[in-house]
Amino acid sequence: MAKSGDVLHMPELGVRVEIRRSAAETGGELVEFDVIGRARGFLTQSHVHARQTERFEPLSGALRLVSDDTDRVLHPGEVAEVPPGTAHRQLSGDDGAVRVTVRPAATTEAFLERLAALSRDGRLTRGGYPTPVAAAELIRDFGADGGAARPPAPVQRALAAGILGGARAGRALRARVQDASDEYVFVDEWDVTAPPEAVFDALADARTYPEWWTPVYIDVEADGPPALGKVSHQHFKGRLPYHLHTTSTLTRLEAPRVVEGDVEGDLRGRGTWTLTPTATGTHVRFDWRVFADRPLLRTLTPLLRPLFRWNHAWAIARAMDGLERYARAASSPETRSERLPADTVRSPAER
Repeated sequence: MAKSGDVLHMPELGVRVEIRRSAAETGGELVEFDVIGRARGFLTQSHVHARQTERFEPLSGALRLVSDDTDRVLHPGEVAEVPPGTAHRQLSGDDGAVRVTVRPAATTEAFLERLAALSRDGRLTRGGYPTPVAAAELIRDFGADGGAARPPAPVQRALAAGILGGARAGRALRARVQDASDEYVFVDEWDVTAPPEAVFDALADARTYPEWWTPVYIDVEADGPPALGKVSHQHFKGRLPYHLHTTSTLTRLEAPRVVEGDVEGDLRGRGTWTLTPTATGTHVRFDWRVFADRPLLRTLTPLLRPLFRWNHAWAIARAMDGLERYARAASSPETRSERLPADTVRSPAER
């Protein structure tokens, strides 16, 4: 909260506010501040304080104070008070300074700080009015203590609620559109002349990927053999000149039919391998639905989506070549008798 000596700048409103006595210093009894400059925009509009008395004391220049039943010009040495519930507006004829005291303090300091924040954030127009959403937020957050004299407060609250609801809906729609623009959905299917058990073992244990899915997978690290909840870390690339790093968590493991994992990192989403026995081996279906989380990928997605799809197709072609050779070799009687336990499988860098 503001304290004595703080200066709040609001150039779009034509003034700066210097805090003289804060609510904290007066136990909430009052807040006192100087308004320096020539107010414009919504600061000059008729408004009302529901529960507060406002006292005006010009320090330099002149202040015109217009209320329901008076219209007077104040000069230095003169003072005027406006009681709660009285609509009023204040107009300065030149650059001057006016000391304002509000009793009780209530949310006055927070309101002034909000105006300064709106100025910093570019949410005040050059004419000195809040943007529609900013105005609606002011009504929502400070309307209980006061607001514009017209239209009636219930109408203001209803309008503010409508504006804020529309803004939320717009943000949600933009987020969905952004997600959709960054989303990749791939479905690849092919047949492998190897039994489902061997294909399942290769797909479930990501540590084997650098052995058969070359040169796509460079390195995979995992703590032990595949199991639900197990995490592995992948480093891979396609034909395009960038490397990707992801972390996968096994979320579904149904031997020998389904392997599914959630992915985070440079890509975010889910991959599902579905295996179906055929007369000659196994039908493989890979559903890959991910979003590009790396900033560069998000930026390039709308322009280069066809190129990224080509890159995926190239990587899948390498999987088609390597998976069948690996699964067939792993399922042969000789290889099965010689295979090391799963937890001893090592990456090419370790061999």
